[in-house]
Amino acid sequence: MCETPLYEALMNHKNKDMSSFHTPGHKCRSYLEDAGLYMLDYTELKDTDSLFEAKGVIKKAEEKVAELYGAKSTLFSAGGCTLCIQAMLRLAVLYNGKVITSRMIHKSAVNTMALLGARPLWITPKFDEEKHLFRQVTSHEIRECLSQNKDAQCVYITSPNYYGELADIKAISSVCKEYDVPLLVDNAHGAHLGFLSSNQHPIYLGASMVADSAHKTLPVLTGGAFLHIKDERFIKEARYAMGLFGSTSPSYPIMASLDLCQDWARKRGKEEFIRLEGRVKEIKNLALKKGFIKEDQGIFDPLRICLNTGNFGISGEEAAEYFRKNKIEPEFSDGGYVVLIPSPMNTDRDFERLKDAILGFNMNGTFVDSNRPFPTPKIVVSLHEAIFMDRETINVKNAEGRISAIAICPCPPGIPVLVPGEEINSNAIKSLEHYGIFEIDVIK
Repeated sequence: MCETPLYEALMNHKNKDMSSFHTPGHKCRSYLEDAGLYMLDYTELKDTDSLFEAKGVIKKAEEKVAELYGAKSTLFSAGGCTLCIQAMLRLAVLYNGKVITSRMIHKSAVNTMALLGARPLWITPKFDEEKHLFRQVTSHEIRECLSQNKDAQCVYITSPNYYGELADIKAISSVCKEYDVPLLVDNAHGAHLGFLSSNQHPIYLGASMVADSAHKTLPVLTGGAFLHIKDERFIKEARYAMGLFGSTSPSYPIMASLDLCQDWARKRGKEEFIRLEGRVKEIKNLALKKGFIKEDQGIFDPLRICLNTGNFGISGEEAAEYFRKNKIEPEFSDGGYVVLIPSPMNTDRDFERLKDAILGFNMNGTFVDSNRPFPTPKIVVSLHEAIFMDRETINVKNAEGRISAIAICPCPPGIPVLVPGEEINSNAIKSLEHYGIFEIDVIK
């Protein structure tokens, strides 16, 4: 009988010797192995500081990160990007306040707005019929919404999206400044953007506050994140806002990995990421010749590898199994795409394996649309009210006309099919079944 099922499953996977093209960015083989972090699992002591009241060594480490990114203030999170998102929204939105937000959004942001009593004003991203993908919202759409809602308290967007497309942060931040409204960016997949040959980090491009899930693309333990603040009016209350949601026992090994990362990034980050850009460009050129990638318009993370397996007429899931057989573990696969996330910690062997797998790809299968457009459902009950009402679980087939009690947000694409308080219509039911969701919690 297996006495330690999780531990043994992790060890078994490690022993497969796969090339990691998924999060976390340290790839389980970086300098963190030699840092002895397991032996540094301390708590708040006189000489170790306290995260939500930081005045000593934690504050000094955070100041180094702020300088690195060009923020006025940066706070550490051992509770992932979720904690940073919760704090951002608490700082920018008063109870019952309006938030102009792209419908491309993580479930944690929806839940936070519900808890805070915020009122989202949704902008649904355009759907690209050719690529079967949702695109980023534009500055024009943001301007139009702001002009009709001048009492909005912030604009909230997610950039990059799961497939690597970046919003035009510079243009959107310019519009937000015209209306004197802060721009908040969930940059979970873009902590590395400030170290590229062309700085694409949202703080550099004008955002007011940015949440970075550092562990996704940087050599940081899972759960390590940064909250960057450029707008000084939010600095004073920032630790209080994080303390409202965060554990009073944050992990010191995670925070130490954030500190080690800033030192690595300061000394080698730019050099390592520019080198990685060259490697990924070579992979993408190979994928382009093979037919995995088409030339595209828009702004994209040069490091995100998004292979369109639908071009071969097969599903991403089938293609992912092919890559796994060739010792490549992708980040994600869906009906028409395989997503891979490289980092500077990937080895020469990893990239050789990936090249060989792409060159050898010759499969036949069944293409399934990865995403599909669907209209935003009707709001019947406010987010805040909906999450506190009594609920029951029913079969999706019987849900038409009922009111959702939870957020259903498949990621990717990161577009909610439903959020709490929205009426379930026939289109929503089709989408739920498309994503393999056959039961749903509804308000009684």
